[in-house]
Amino acid sequence: MFDTLSDRLNGVFDALRGRGALSEEDVRSAMREVRVALLEADVALPVARDFINRVTEKAVGAQVLKSVKPGQQVVKIVNDELVAMLGGEEATAEGFPLNLDVRPPAVVMMVGLQGSGKTTSTAKIARLLKDKQGKKALMASLDVNRPAAQEQLAVLGQQAGVATLPIIAGQQPVDIARRALESARLQNIDVLLLDTAGRLHVDEALMAEMKAVASVANPAEVLLVVDSLTGQDAVNVAQSFSDEVPLTGVVLTRMDGDARGGAALSMRAVTGKPIKFAGTGEKLDAIERFHPARVADRILGMGDVVSLVEKAAETIDKEEADKLAERMLKGKFDMNDLRMQLSQMQKMGGLGMLAGMMPGMKKAKAAMAASGMDDKVLVHMDAIIGSMTPKERARPELLNAKRKKRIAAGSGTSVQEVNKILKMHQEMGRAMKQIKKMGGLKGLGALFGQGGMGAAMPGLGPGGGMPGMGGGAGGLPPDLQNLLNKK
Repeated sequence: MFDTLSDRLNGVFDALRGRGALSEEDVRSAMREVRVALLEADVALPVARDFINRVTEKAVGAQVLKSVKPGQQVVKIVNDELVAMLGGEEATAEGFPLNLDVRPPAVVMMVGLQGSGKTTSTAKIARLLKDKQGKKALMASLDVNRPAAQEQLAVLGQQAGVATLPIIAGQQPVDIARRALESARLQNIDVLLLDTAGRLHVDEALMAEMKAVASVANPAEVLLVVDSLTGQDAVNVAQSFSDEVPLTGVVLTRMDGDARGGAALSMRAVTGKPIKFAGTGEKLDAIERFHPARVADRILGMGDVVSLVEKAAETIDKEEADKLAERMLKGKFDMNDLRMQLSQMQKMGGLGMLAGMMPGMKKAKAAMAASGMDDKVLVHMDAIIGSMTPKERARPELLNAKRKKRIAAGSGTSVQEVNKILKMHQEMGRAMKQIKKMGGLKGLGALFGQGGMGAAMPGLGPGGGMPGMGGGAGGLPPDLQNLLNKK
């Protein structure tokens, strides 16, 4: 979503970093370019102006201009101000959690225009609360205007494993809200999510209905759902709703799209309310808590290692990871292991997503796009390995010219592609053997934890540990560390 803005900003900062000293005019010139980049990204004009004024005031100080690396200092100031603009000073380790510490049922009221993604977001949040926080949730659709809106929520409820309020034809929104509250109390529901009706534009009838439902439901949270693809208009909609309804937060949908990012950057400043969730796809698990610091890091090309680690923890099968760790300790790595790694990459979102979240991988991601390399490569690789016999997967050295032709024909690829994946396997196998010579993963962890590589690699935490990966030597994951300690 922020790719264009990120490219523009990185171009400006690369020029600053390349200079040994900066003058006040250098900084002001760079800030003018940053201002243009923000406006082109559809950031609201007052928000962009205030942001540039704050950054410039700090960046032209003597402490920055006379520092050893003034360019880096300016980037840090921009990063800090981006985090502040997104509401970072109020965020917790979990981002902006919902206020559910009230007498059950805690009511979450979803509001927004028609087509913004309210119904799907309601189901996504309910599923998130059920799976991540163990909450017993109930969803109720108050949308009696849009055809089949209530049926849509019922279907999504079945898919998410969340109960929905039975539909009674002809019942009006306020009456549905009352019935939902009564049903939630009888079933000992923790969280009741009300999916309200939308309109094509903000009008008096919509606001009157919102206020009537709110007076009956007394919601703990009122979340405004806005489509980030609508750009500056999303900010105008947010302003209109915040003037009429006591909003507590914002849900941005389609954050995985090609929007310019202005809505996300402007929303917090315009409404005064935090962005609590971001929709990142169509599936019911494609929603994540909004973390200002992580978003700022992505915009400035610093990656998002913490989110990457969290995603890995959710998608990687623990038993398979333990088996692979055992084999790595012995210096073994066959085609089955490689296939498992490719499968995990696909589950985590593919090559593009991984490259975008790794520090310093922005240029690598651009190079992949330019060369036409995409996630189909992973599918082709899996097809090649799948065309091998179990014996060939366990012992790749058996693959002669005749076998390679058979595998290429079976997978619909070429012998050259088969050779490429074999070369990849050989290089990874050599790396596994090198790790074994260094004393296994324990020795590698010690290397990362001491001066050496850990101190030299940017993006690593104190002592070289990867941030967010828990204790142990060099910040290795606890499960892997326990396995090493047993050895």
